[in-house]
Amino acid sequence: MRGHESSVFSISVHASGRYAITTSSDTAQLWDLDTFQRKRKLNILQSVGIQKVFFLPLSNTILSCFKDNSIFAWECDTLSCKYQLPAPPESSSVLYKVFAVTRDGRILAAGGKSNHLHLWCLEAKQLFRIIQMPTKVRAIRHLEFLPDSFDAGSNQVLGVLSQDGIMRFVNIQTCKLLFEIGSLDEGISSSVISPHGRYIASIMENGSLNIYSVQALTQEINKPPPPLVKVIEDLPKSKLNSGGLKMKVTSGRVQRPAKSRENKIQARILKQDLTGNFENKENEASDGLNKKRLQILLKGYGEYPTKYRMFIWRSLLQLPENHTAFSSLVDKGVHVAFLNLQKKYPIKSRKLLRVLQRTLSALAHWSAIFSDTPYLPLLAFPFVKLFQNNQLICFEVVATLIINWCQHWFEYFPNPPINILSLIENVLAFHDKELLQHFIDHDITSQLYAWPLLETVFSEVLTREEWLKLFDNVFSNHPSFLLMTVVAYNTCSRAPLLNCSLRDDFEYFFHHRNNLDISVVIREVYHLMDTTPTDIHPNDKLDAFVALTKGQYPVFNQYPKFIVDYQTQERERIRNDELDFLRERQMVEDMQAEVDQQRVEDEAWYQKQELLRKAEETRREMLLQEEEKMAQQRQRLASVKRELRAKEMHLQDATRRRFLKLQQDQREMELRRLNDEIERKVHMRDQEIATTAKDLEMRHLELESQKRLYEKLIEENLAEAEQACLNADWRIQALHKQRCDDLQRNACYQEVAKLLRENRRKETEVLNAMVGEGARKVRMGLQIFLLFIV
Repeated sequence: MRGHESSVFSISVHASGRYAITTSSDTAQLWDLDTFQRKRKLNILQSVGIQKVFFLPLSNTILSCFKDNSIFAWECDTLSCKYQLPAPPESSSVLYKVFAVTRDGRILAAGGKSNHLHLWCLEAKQLFRIIQMPTKVRAIRHLEFLPDSFDAGSNQVLGVLSQDGIMRFVNIQTCKLLFEIGSLDEGISSSVISPHGRYIASIMENGSLNIYSVQALTQEINKPPPPLVKVIEDLPKSKLNSGGLKMKVTSGRVQRPAKSRENKIQARILKQDLTGNFENKENEASDGLNKKRLQILLKGYGEYPTKYRMFIWRSLLQLPENHTAFSSLVDKGVHVAFLNLQKKYPIKSRKLLRVLQRTLSALAHWSAIFSDTPYLPLLAFPFVKLFQNNQLICFEVVATLIINWCQHWFEYFPNPPINILSLIENVLAFHDKELLQHFIDHDITSQLYAWPLLETVFSEVLTREEWLKLFDNVFSNHPSFLLMTVVAYNTCSRAPLLNCSLRDDFEYFFHHRNNLDISVVIREVYHLMDTTPTDIHPNDKLDAFVALTKGQYPVFNQYPKFIVDYQTQERERIRNDELDFLRERQMVEDMQAEVDQQRVEDEAWYQKQELLRKAEETRREMLLQEEEKMAQQRQRLASVKRELRAKEMHLQDATRRRFLKLQQDQREMELRRLNDEIERKVHMRDQEIATTAKDLEMRHLELESQKRLYEKLIEENLAEAEQACLNADWRIQALHKQRCDDLQRNACYQEVAKLLRENRRKETEVLNAMVGEGARKVRMGLQIFLLFIV
């Protein structure tokens, strides 16, 4: 059941149980619950969301409420718009969030984020009352009418759950607060009222589930409640006129609007117009339909419209919908006569089987005769299949059928109703003597050509559509119409029946579908109803239609009570005898089982004793063998121990050798590591020596160059000294010559000698300086060389 793009938040089921509406914020879809296929889809604009879409009770009208406060009514099949409710007055604007409708479908209650409640009359399509809740109420979270068995569906009490977690029940006519449930400390999260209005189930905000008894709550209604609600506007059904209708709440009582005579006249005219116009009565109760007009419509079209058929049937049969009485029958559980129903009637659908079992059990609890009626499942099955989603309606339709169309069926119980079959035979004899004579010639009685059609109510010989069409006419006419249908079915099938000669052929014909037009049969029934003489007409033998009583179902005792009681007593006696027999047989079986058990136990004891003796001997032999094996094992164990000791010593020796070898290997590895380290050091030393030798060679070259440089300097100094000596010699010679020449110049000679000594001293210092410097550098080079060598 797909098709919604957002989550589904509302599901509404049609009163017939065949259709359902699923609603999400963007669309509403109509589903056929028999096939689970979608029939229609209501799409809206994204800017306008859906608040709720639901069926109105007792009608085929769908009410859709949108987030912009617009409310539309639609046809179920075509989804064509029937009407739209006008906008509420601006003085009491409420954004509708929650809705509730009375069981008769006439009043719609709407509320939202406000303490105002709007009550709409769907017949007049106008807002007729605005109820103001207490000031504590700021928003309304849930609305639900409290059902009452005696108000004919026009519910008067409305339950209002507000944001404070308190659900207040208000009378919409007197606008008085009757009672309330929940409190500020223990608020209500959600609440629902049972269909019969006896209990209220509430889920509290703390997670608990509370069940309230309405009977106990309403005992306090007589106490004067505080004036918590008031009517601020009361609008007439004909037009909105707020003048003179504003209400003020006093401390004593709630004032009511003073209506003018004109308003009363308008209201009366509106009521007369609505009761006289059938087209506008789609939401009316079942007693509002005119049976004669329905019969005229039926004769004109041959059948009722499919979408209104269930509603019309409920109206024709005047079903009381006794929820309490039916619940008491269902609460008794599955009747013992139908515990094994699936064995005799294996139905593929488990749901259908459960509904059939529950309906038959309710009938059996209603009247004892139905627990022994063998054809009751055949009689009820077509109605169970049709009303499987509404078991109350199913039960009441079958009960109404039994009371009216099955009159005098149980007078010859447990045999077929010979009196009813005689009536059928008399009518057949009058209208088709040839066919009746053909039945007599082949020993075919009414129990074969009439009773199979009655006990299955034609469900075996007709299709679903043909059967529905037939019962449109059956429920619209006198109960004798069903008997006349049996005669018409035979007369319309006279050609193939006259060709039958074997009993099996007749049995097959009345238990299987045949090529027959049901419209022709129905026309023939009406002809038989009009042309049959009064003395043989079943009309005088059967009572007129009588509906089920409201509140409680009538007592059904139209059967030979002594036979049923005798059968009940016989079944009880047989059941008791069977229980006694079963108990005795169980006792005998228990005794025999005890004897067999004792014998088995004795035999088992003797066998066990013999087995124990043999086991003891076997154990002794095994013990001797074990002792021998133990001695052998000890010898083997000693040998193994010796072997293990030798192996242990060998392993210890091998371990020691491995340990020594490991230590040797570690020493060798250490030596190899040291050798590698020495080789690495020697290699590094050789590299360093080679590098040092190269450095020394470079230093030697540098020293040679410096030596040559110093030698050159020494030579230059020597040359300078020799030149100085030559100069000194020349001067000496010059001075000597001068001395010789001038002896008086003795002082000059002494000065020359002084100069000579000074020059010698300087030459010696230069030479010593040069030799010392060269020796120092050679000594330094040798020291560096020896240092690198070391």
